[in-house]
Amino acid sequence: MDFTDELGLLIRARYPIIYIATPEEERAEAAIAHCAQTQGQRAVYTWDFVEGYQGNLNDAGFGRRNPLQALELVDKLPASAPAVFVLRDFHRFLDDVAVARKLRNLARSLKAQPKNLVILSAQLTIPEELGETVTVLEFTLPSAAVIRQEVNQLLSATSTTLPPAMLDEVVRTCQGLSLERIRRVLARAIASHGSFDDRDLDSILEEKRQSIRQTQILDYYPATEQISDIGGLDNLKDWLLKRGAAFSEKARQYGLPHPRGLLLLGIQGTGKSLTAKAIAHHWHLPLLRLDVGRLFAGLVGESESRTRQMIQLAEALAPCILWIDEIDKAFAGLDGRGDSGTTSRVFGTFITWMAEKTSPVFVVATANNIQSLPPEMLRRGRFDEIFFVGLPNQSERQAIFEVHLGHLRPHTLKTYDTARLAYETPDFSGAEIEQAIVEAMHLGFSQGRDFTTDDILEAASQMVPLARTAQDQIEALQAWAASGKARMASRGSGLASRLKASQPDGD
Repeated sequence: MDFTDELGLLIRARYPIIYIATPEEERAEAAIAHCAQTQGQRAVYTWDFVEGYQGNLNDAGFGRRNPLQALELVDKLPASAPAVFVLRDFHRFLDDVAVARKLRNLARSLKAQPKNLVILSAQLTIPEELGETVTVLEFTLPSAAVIRQEVNQLLSATSTTLPPAMLDEVVRTCQGLSLERIRRVLARAIASHGSFDDRDLDSILEEKRQSIRQTQILDYYPATEQISDIGGLDNLKDWLLKRGAAFSEKARQYGLPHPRGLLLLGIQGTGKSLTAKAIAHHWHLPLLRLDVGRLFAGLVGESESRTRQMIQLAEALAPCILWIDEIDKAFAGLDGRGDSGTTSRVFGTFITWMAEKTSPVFVVATANNIQSLPPEMLRRGRFDEIFFVGLPNQSERQAIFEVHLGHLRPHTLKTYDTARLAYETPDFSGAEIEQAIVEAMHLGFSQGRDFTTDDILEAASQMVPLARTAQDQIEALQAWAASGKARMASRGSGLASRLKASQPDGD
C-alpha cells in the first residue's frame, strides 16, 4: 500500500489527527491534495505560523501567528463540510497545554465529521499525552519510477537526451535523495555546461553524502578496500565471491532472492570491519554505516521514528550495504534496561524488518561478544550466514604481513622475512600485526633509516596481544564457534584445528 492509498484509507476511516514527518513539504502537500480530491472532493486548508490560512479567500490569513486560533477554524466550518486541514510545522506548538487540550477535544468531535487534521513537519515530535490521539504516517523518499519521470522532465526541458544505460545509472545514483535535492543537483549540472553527462554523477554522490550526513543516523562511508586486502579468511572470501552478481537482473531472472546479510562474530581486530568495507567495494554498492546509538532519543516515540527513518533511507538507496559495527554493544542487556521498553521496541522493529525485507539491502553486522547478542538475532532468516572470525593461524598471519608490507613497501617487500614474522607472532590478531609494523616504522624513522624485519620483531616483543590479556573470554568464544554454532571464516576442520588459534602455534 503506497502513501496515497494509506492516507485515503485513514481519511475514509475518519482518523482525526494524522502526523506526516517529512522534509519534502511541497511533494507531500501535492500528494495530500490529490488524495483529498479522490476522497469526495474534500477542501484543503493549509496553515502556517507566518501567513495563517492560505488558498481560501474567506479565511485568508486566519490564525496568523496564533496556532490555537488555527484550530478554531475546524469548529467554524459546518460539521458536514468535508475538509482536510494541513498544519505546517505544528509540532512546535504541541507542548502548549491549550493547543494539546484543543487537539484532544477535536479528536473526539471529528470522529463524527468528515474532517481530518494533518500535521506536516520535518521531524517527528509527539508529546506523551497526545500519543494515543495522533496517527503517524510515513512519507517515503521518491521511488525509482518517480525519479525517472523527474529526470526525463528536466532533460526534455533542456533538449538533452541520455543513453538508456546512462539514464539508469543517474536514476540509481539519485535514489535516497529528496525530489528537491535531485532537481537542484541536476539543474546545477545543466547550468554549468548546458547538459548532463557521466561527469556529473560525482555531484549527485556528494549531494547524497550531504543528505545522509544531515540525518545524523547513517554515514555514507567511502569504501576503497578490496577483497585482496583481507589476509586469510578464505572460506568467508569464497562465500562472498560466489554472491558478487546476486544483485543483478540476471540473478532475478534466474529466480535468486536478494542476499539478506551477514553476521560476523569474533575476536577484536581480526578483520570484521575491513570485510564490510571490502564487500561494498567488490560488489560496487554504496556503504552505509549505522551507529545504533544514534537511533535512541529522549522524546517519546522519537527512537522508533529514527529507526523507521533509517530503514526508509536504506531501502531508498538500495541496492546497498548497511554496515552495523559492534551490534552486540547496542543491544546488550536488552531485558534489563530501564528505558520504558524503548530499546526493546527499536530492536523489535529492526529484526522484524531484517526478517521480512524484500529490498536489496545487504546487512553486515559485526559483534565481539556472542553472549551479549539477543537469541533472536542469531535465528536463521535474519542473515544468510553467520561466520566466526578467529585469530589467524600462521599461514594467515604471513598473508596479513604481506598485505600490509605490500601496501607500505611494495618495491622492497621481498626483503622482509614474512614467514619468520608469522612464526614469531603467535596469538596476534590482524590489528595487532598492523600496529607492530607501525611501531617498527616509528623506530626506523627515528633513526633515519628504513625499518626491517628485526624492527618488527622487536616491536612485537613489546606487545601483549589481546589473546593473552583476555584469554578466558577468547577461549570461550573459540569453543562456542567450534561447537558448530557458526561457520568458520578460515579454512580448517575439526575441533582441534578450530581451537588452535587460541594457543601459540609454531607450525
